[in-house]
Amino acid sequence: MTEKDYNECVTQYADNVYRFILKNLRHEEDAKDVVQTAFEKLWIHREEIDAAKSKSYLFTVAYHQMIDHIRKVKRVSLQEEFKENAMVQQGTQNNLKKVLEQALSKLSETQRSLILLKDYEGYSYEEIGKITGLSDSQVKVYLHRARVQMKEYLVKVENLI
Repeated sequence: MTEKDYNECVTQYADNVYRFILKNLRHEEDAKDVVQTAFEKLWIHREEIDAAKSKSYLFTVAYHQMIDHIRKVKRVSLQEEFKENAMVQQGTQNNLKKVLEQALSKLSETQRSLILLKDYEGYSYEEIGKITGLSDSQVKVYLHRARVQMKEYLVKVENLI
């Protein structure tokens, strides 16, 4: 990968990677740190990476950085539950967005990542498997279970009010 390819990669994928990480971490500064580290690793290893595979490499590195970050946060065990309670409801669209975010927050990190990679980013099962290190069948099973869990959460009337 050349310097020009790297710059094109930053231009093309920075927003997508950031959005994916932010949806999982739900903290802007942490998401920015994870994305910056992913791009730093891409820069360091740019000579070893084929430009055509840079998107997959970038998402894989970002995903693993995110998992590492989540593990560190869990070890420190800082909770920010007051943040959810402090949110102000602003119209129906924001309420729907809030309900979807709450449904996503009920999922495990793996399930949430799979939902975001498949349904938000549009990756194939094979690509998701490469990013997460899971087999195609594991991706399908975990994704199905995550969707069932989200459906169960979303059909409860008390979660929508």
